[in-house]
Amino acid sequence: MTVAVESTRRRPRFVPMPSPAADAAAAIIAGLRAPMPTIAPRYFYDVLGARLFEAICELPEYYPTRTEAAILAEHGAQIAAVAGTGATLIDLGAGNCEKAARLFGALRPVQYVAVDIGGEFLRATLERLQQRFPALDMVGVEQDFAEDLHLPDEVDPRRRLFFYPGSSIGNFSPAEAVAFLRRVRAQAGDDGQLLIGVDLVKPAHILDAAYDDSLGVTAAFNLNLLNNVNRLAGTDFDVRDWRHVAFFNATASRIEMHLEAQRDVVVRVGAAAALRWAAGTRIHTENSWKYTPEAFDRLLRQAGFAQVRQWADGRAWFGVFLARA
Repeated sequence: MTVAVESTRRRPRFVPMPSPAADAAAAIIAGLRAPMPTIAPRYFYDVLGARLFEAICELPEYYPTRTEAAILAEHGAQIAAVAGTGATLIDLGAGNCEKAARLFGALRPVQYVAVDIGGEFLRATLERLQQRFPALDMVGVEQDFAEDLHLPDEVDPRRRLFFYPGSSIGNFSPAEAVAFLRRVRAQAGDDGQLLIGVDLVKPAHILDAAYDDSLGVTAAFNLNLLNNVNRLAGTDFDVRDWRHVAFFNATASRIEMHLEAQRDVVVRVGAAAALRWAAGTRIHTENSWKYTPEAFDRLLRQAGFAQVRQWADGRAWFGVFLARA
């Protein structure tokens, strides 16, 4: 008798975001019309943007990914001993899911939940990941969790361990970060935990190079944002009109990324309206706040977390924090 293997193989479940395009278009146009124009960094991650970010993570100047990976590899067993095994591992901003996948052996989760705004990329990634880990229950959730974190019924409510790597928390201002972490705390329940990567304060020339690399991959990533905006908001940006600008703002303790108009620019929105910018105008596309370990510990506690543990690399460039709800 022939066994139908395909019909019995576990498949990842996927929860799509309801009507994302209309909401995105309104938010994007409102940001562009602001006195200091801005585009939220969540719109970086179309399929090409996600792949460009993967390339950024391989650049010699971009230390966060490999430094965080080294911390998790060196201290993974200790982290698992403190956090415990058998949790529901919820990966916020999952991307290609590789960071979380490296922890499966140590953490032995009973369910893996990948949350990301890039639904098409996430769905394909989870299909491939399920082939590598066929016994693990996997759920993909397409969601803009920066605005409203709400986990669907498919996510196991017991012993939730939220994983937020890559120092993406730096994209929020400190006040926004506290508000976001409080939303995570609310979803964690009484026995939940948070494992989070945080980029630490370091010399400005190291930070500047990490966000303005010599190959221009970060510039391409920033400029591709305009292509995604064209698709989402019906605009007609020409990337050749703009250039990538990134620098460390020491006063605010943050990296800033902008797109600067290289000439006077007119961008049409549909058939009836236009946006106009003079040469030199900047559209603010991303912030990345950098913290001292003490400052981030305080921020976690403000958000309702406690029993904070911390691991760092030898140069103290990057920190991984584990906190209990």
